[in-house]
Order: sequence, then structure tokens, then C-alpha cells
Amino acid sequence: MGLLDGLKSVLGVKAEADATRDADPDDLFGMSTAYITMEADLGYEPTGEAALCFADVDSTDFQDAIDEVESILDAGMVETGTRATFETDDHGYQWVVLHDNDFEDLLTSIHFAADTLVERRYGSRLLAALFSFEDVRSDQTVYWVYSFRRGAYYPFAPDPHDSHERNTSAEFKLDSNLSDEITVEDDKEYWYPLWPDRPGYHPWE
Repeated sequence: MGLLDGLKSVLGVKAEADATRDADPDDLFGMSTAYITMEADLGYEPTGEAALCFADVDSTDFQDAIDEVESILDAGMVETGTRATFETDDHGYQWVVLHDNDFEDLLTSIHFAADTLVERRYGSRLLAALFSFEDVRSDQTVYWVYSFRRGAYYPFAPDPHDSHERNTSAEFKLDSNLSDEITVEDDKEYWYPLWPDRPGYHPWE
């Protein structure tokens, strides 16, 4: 499994140096209304997948925290059907990949996972949360990426016709339509493209 290109500098080292505040998982709940706008006004439906990325810590206490996250998500799966898998990429970053056709369940699960790490004093290890949407009419998949270090979302829209180009018009449209519902990163320098190491090989696939 490949790590998204540049994740270390994009959401890790550089974002830590330019961090605006401590991680606050409650920011994620802005997506609870934004996803409705995405579907009703823009034609983007949730794909049923989301992911949480965080940096590992070589300690027993951190592993206990991850075990607690896994237990919470396992218990939630019985109630909501949200399926969670835990992955480690080649660079040592950890991923919680969530699958559920109910977007609210996805959002609740990702918040539980992030909030547990914050409560266990590992909020500084949180890197990003990602939510994916698709417009089946145009075959366009877009992502809202939340940077815990920056405390803001930004859109990422890979061009469906070119594996290494961005659909900037789609990104700006997302920004203009959702900026009243979620906190969007003002500095577009931080709208980093999250290309997979291999085409079509994102951590949540």
C-alpha cells in the first residue's frame, strides 16, 4: 500500500511547523451539513468511504490508545454497520479506513477515533481526515481533506482524464459553495494535491 505523495511534508513536518492550533475533532462535524449541500446543490454523492491518518508512536501506551480506538469502532459496527480497517503504509503512517453508505455514521466514527486519540494525549499525532464524493455524471471524484494541524478543510479534485492533474475549476467551485458551512483553508498554498504513490491506489481503496 502506497502513501499519498508528500504526505510527510504536506500534513506532517511542514504542517506542524505552520500549525495554527491544537487538533480539535469537533471541527469535523461541519461536514454533517456540507455533505448535504454537496449532494443537493452540486451533484456529488458520498462514496461511502472516509479515512483518518495519524503518525505512529513507538510506545505501549500509544498502542493501548489504538486498541481503544479499535474497540470503540468494533462496538460501533454492531450498531451502525460501519466497517473499519487499520492499515500501516510503507512509511509508517497509520490509517483508519471506514466504509459505510450512511455518511453520518462515517462522520461519527471518524470523530470517535480522532477524539479518543486527543483524550489519550495523542492529538499531535493526528494528520488528516479525508471524505470522498463522486459525481457519476462526469466521473469526477473529489475529496475534502481536513488538516488537524491547520484546523481547516481544503478541496482536492484530481482530473478524471489526467492522472496527475487537478481540476482546479471543481476545487474553486467547492470552495465557493461550502465556505459558509465549513472552515476552508484561506491560504491556497496549503491546498496540497494528495496524489497516490500508484494510480488509483489511495489508502482507503
